[in-house]
Amino acid sequence: MAFDIKLMEILACPVCKGKLDYNKAQQELICKFDKLAYAIDKDIPVLLESEARHLSVDDVVPNNKQAD
Repeated sequence: MAFDIKLMEILACPVCKGKLDYNKAQQELICKFDKLAYAIDKDIPVLLESEARHLSVDDVVPNNKQAD
């Protein structure tokens, strides 16, 4: 079984309550505002701030779209 992307309609960042983006390759939910990545473990999102990975600017903005 895989992560059900229909959940994206109801899931929100637990810190800012904003939109999360799904990174299928890394199996993470990304909050661009807070620069946090929440792991998806066994198809279940781990939406705990203490468990989130902090993102660098390079992780948040794709290489071809970075500001100069």
